[in-house]
Amino acid sequence: MPKRRPLSCLLLAASATVSAYPRSDLPSTTFSHKDWELVCDNTRTCRAAGYNEEDDGPNTTILLTRAAGPNQPIKVELQLAEDERHPAPDQLAMSIDGRAVGIVRIEPTSSTLTLSDAQMRALLPALLKDGRIAWTGQGTTWTISTAGANAVLLKMDEFQGRLDTLGALVRKGSKPESSVLPPLRAPEIEAGPVSQDKNPIKLTPAQTREIKTALRKTVKEGDCELLDSASETAGQLEVRPLTKDKLLASHTCWIAAYNTGDGYWVVNKTPPYSAVLVTTSATDYDDGVITSFQKGRGIADCVATAAWTWDGRTFAQTSDKTSGMCRQFTPGGAWDLPTLVTNVRKPR
Repeated sequence: MPKRRPLSCLLLAASATVSAYPRSDLPSTTFSHKDWELVCDNTRTCRAAGYNEEDDGPNTTILLTRAAGPNQPIKVELQLAEDERHPAPDQLAMSIDGRAVGIVRIEPTSSTLTLSDAQMRALLPALLKDGRIAWTGQGTTWTISTAGANAVLLKMDEFQGRLDTLGALVRKGSKPESSVLPPLRAPEIEAGPVSQDKNPIKLTPAQTREIKTALRKTVKEGDCELLDSASETAGQLEVRPLTKDKLLASHTCWIAAYNTGDGYWVVNKTPPYSAVLVTTSATDYDDGVITSFQKGRGIADCVATAAWTWDGRTFAQTSDKTSGMCRQFTPGGAWDLPTLVTNVRKPR
């Protein structure tokens, strides 16, 4: 019986990888405090999300997005939880400490709306001083928690090099905007061609033993326990063509309460197989892309996802993100909060 993985491990599982293209040299950060969290990606773009969750609703979440570099604006989006008891009206009246600050209108295809520049400028001081921020429509009022906002927005300033500058959100100073850190370009990844043969290769018992031996050498103890399990839930080793001289091997590595993780390896087509591990937390493979989808909890109101793309030599990690805190907003989570973004060019 495989061991159960704790929730904190599952949210990190999607990014577990051994790749020829490590991304640790590119800046990214995550931070959370009370009802707020910060996720900054490798281009230095930061996203700060705040939440308000009540047992009887209505629940709300807000997202502040700011790119790196001097004089960058702040985009503020609001999302209302999917809630039949508190349906979202077409427009809401925004107020701060009881003072009206205009009307915001909801996009017709979603419950997401964007605040105007004037509303954003009124919002920021209220977040830092525990103001009461509210949106009202059809007899219902939605609010947002300010608990943790100060610490999270200060961390955003620090990560982007804005502390003590004119454009800082929290700790403003006299330093010019020209002194802040510049944005970084997202890595360019050119996807390589892969075999379109989706049929697994039939292995002899000897081939199975040899390939499994190669796979074992790449994983630490406890990372792929089911590779040597005889239980029916462990599944079987599957090998398919990848390129003219490489194979893609996969095997279930672990099973948790509501998640599973498959291991994927690139191996030589002929012995010695010399396996290279991509990840032990994958959930799918298609046309040169390995993906991972892991729930933060059973109702899937928060998820972590990742992707690795074959570039002709190895599987380069090309995506890593979560959907934000587990706060019962919508299936799949409220936001896209990436730590790794790339530009992938498909083969011609």
